Amino acid sequence: MFRRGEIASSTFHFAAKRALDITVAGTALLILAPLFLLICIAIRLESPGPAFFRQVRWGQNCTKIRIFKFRSMRTDLCDTTGVQQTTQNDPRITRLGAILRKTSIDELPQLINVLRGDMSLVGPRCHAIGMLAASKLYEELVPHYHYRHMVKPGLTGLAQVRGLRGPTTDPVKARARIACDLHYMRNFTIWMDLKIIFLTVWTELRGGKGF
Repeated sequence: MFRRGEIASSTFHFAAKRALDITVAGTALLILAPLFLLICIAIRLESPGPAFFRQVRWGQNCTKIRIFKFRSMRTDLCDTTGVQQTTQNDPRITRLGAILRKTSIDELPQLINVLRGDMSLVGPRCHAIGMLAASKLYEELVPHYHYRHMVKPGLTGLAQVRGLRGPTTDPVKARARIACDLHYMRNFTIWMDLKIIFLTVWTELRGGKGF
């Protein structure tokens, strides 16, 4: 059983985590503003619809937050709930969207969520409400699933740098993801966050694994 008291509680580490979130997210948004503008224009030129995709997902303490992403799918085929997971060669994805997802650039607008305090750079990945794993609700497959929502969701996390990303069609892989999330929560330090950020950037620079 996972207990709230098992979450790392050092004031220093949590204060450093928030400072890192604000510094990195704020700086990145300023530097990437021209790139964001170009991507928005390219998305609008390729297919009709907004440049940004908004979706309600689980936040800290099971609150509901609205996250931002670059739209990578056709608006007429897009699942706004997030329940229908993306698969390899998904016909809903546009040509530009495939590039954005492969490089994880589609996730960058979530830096806005990080700056606002809805999310953190590192934490359990932000899940859609009613997300399925092996054709079952995550809550049914993993009884302690919602314990992962005691902390802010992250742009990246321990599960992702361990290769546990992509569609959750395998129940063993789905449970392993949640186990990684809970391990992170029990053992969190600012040094762990820095390591996960480094490994995430390293993975993306080597080509990424998104789709």
